[in-house]
Amino acid sequence: MTIRVLIADDSAITRRGLTWIIDSSGDMEVCGEAADGAQAVALAAELGPDVVLLDIRMPQVDGLAALRDLLHTPRPPRVIVLATFHEDAQVAEALRTGAVGFLLKDTPPDDLLRAIREVHAGNATLGPAVARRLLDARAGRTTSATPEEQRRLTTLSARERDVLRLLARGLSNADIAAELGTTEGTVKGYVSNVLAKLDADSRVQAATLAYRAGLDRD
Repeated sequence: MTIRVLIADDSAITRRGLTWIIDSSGDMEVCGEAADGAQAVALAAELGPDVVLLDIRMPQVDGLAALRDLLHTPRPPRVIVLATFHEDAQVAEALRTGAVGFLLKDTPPDDLLRAIREVHAGNATLGPAVARRLLDARAGRTTSATPEEQRRLTTLSARERDVLRLLARGLSNADIAAELGTTEGTVKGYVSNVLAKLDADSRVQAATLAYRAGLDRD
């Protein structure tokens, strides 16, 4: 199955470079390009991409506003935010809103393609170092889990807490499986249980809660 990707970035040079990388992959293609948020939303509704690479800063309708609209299209795509480290606050807000990944604009081509495949498969695309920085911006380390969130955490089994702890460190399902000595399919089941018990819409939201509760340091 070919992964269909929509690129939304106001830089024509950036769009051209990303298109060349993606179209050369062999298992994915760029189905459309947008120069601003409004165009991204319109094209997503028309083309139904699997994944959207969304620049956080664009003219007219910016990435955050576009993200909210993208997630309300008839077939919501998986959204990866494109940004730079100095945009931590905006990226953290995008992840809270429903983006499932974050990439720096200078991400190496192989890592970019791997991230798109991960997101298409239903995983988040946050490397350990990036996860720590972004989750730190999101959680603030000064904000603890609420009593209700703490209650939800107590419903997790010991193995589910292990999975959540590793998820909070930015590990993929494959990496978690290797860490725990189990199969990737088993980990997927654990992740589904964790999301349901925590009432989290995504791995990123679950990881944020775990980070705020300090589970990543257990």
